[in-house]
Amino acid sequence: MSEGMKFDNGKLRWSLLPKGTVPEVVKVLEYGAQKYAPDNWKYVPDARVRYYDAAQRHLESWWNGQEVDEESKQMHLAHAVCCLLFLLWIDKNKPGDK
Repeated sequence: MSEGMKFDNGKLRWSLLPKGTVPEVVKVLEYGAQKYAPDNWKYVPDARVRYYDAAQRHLESWWNGQEVDEESKQMHLAHAVCCLLFLLWIDKNKPGDK
């Protein structure tokens, strides 16, 4: 056999993620895990509204020219991505929390 085979048609292509972006998001998650606790975001009351508000605050700060959050020293866009991931998880896993 001159060439190996791999049956990956129809599987997720993780290589489509823009290079260098995921580590920025994980840095924000690490910051949150150290500040609060790992997965603390799952137990925040009114999480859907609060993470929507937080995402908007981070986007607004970024939009107004502030690239890095003063408290965490992490990128505002990475914070916003985390908030959106939390909202996505909430919508997929806690349908009664809407």
